[in-house]
Amino acid sequence: MKEKIINMLKDRGITLEEIAEIVLDMQGPYNEDLTLEECLLNVNMVFEKREVQHVILTGVALDKLAEEGKVEEPLRSIIVNDEPLYGVDETLAMGIATIYGTIGITSFGYLDKAKPGLMGRLDNKESEFVHTFMDDIVAGVAAAAAARIAHTQEVGELEDDIP
Repeated sequence: MKEKIINMLKDRGITLEEIAEIVLDMQGPYNEDLTLEECLLNVNMVFEKREVQHVILTGVALDKLAEEGKVEEPLRSIIVNDEPLYGVDETLAMGIATIYGTIGITSFGYLDKAKPGLMGRLDNKESEFVHTFMDDIVAGVAAAAAARIAHTQEVGELEDDIP
C-alpha cells in the first residue's frame, strides 16, 4: 500500500524528497551533520505506518471528490476554498504529526503557519488541484519525521546548547 500512496501523491505533485527538504530545514539547525538522505529515510519510515497511510488515503480522496464536484454543498465549497475555520484537515494531519511524540504538534503548528517550500505551493489556490488536506498532511509527515530524528539525538548532544 505504501507504494500506491506514494504514487497517488506524485500524481498530485508531491514527492517524498520535497517533504524531506522541509524536514532538513527544520532539523538542520539542531543537527549540523544531518543530510537530506537521512531526512528522506525518516520520511519513508513515517510512510510505513498504517495509520499514516490511512490518513493520506482519506485526505487524497476528499480533495479529489471535492475537485470532481462529488461532495455535496456546503461541504464542497468549504473544502475547495480551504475555509480557515474548517479544521478537519488539520485534525487529520495532527494524527500523523504525533506518531513520534507530542513534539510533532509544535513542529506541525509552525509548518501550518509558515507553509515553507512544498507546503506553500500546495496552499496556492491557483493550482489545478484542491489541496485542502494535502498541505496539512505534508506538514504532519514532515513534523513526524522531524520528531523521529529529534528522538534519535543523544540527550548530551542537546545539553551542549544550554548556557
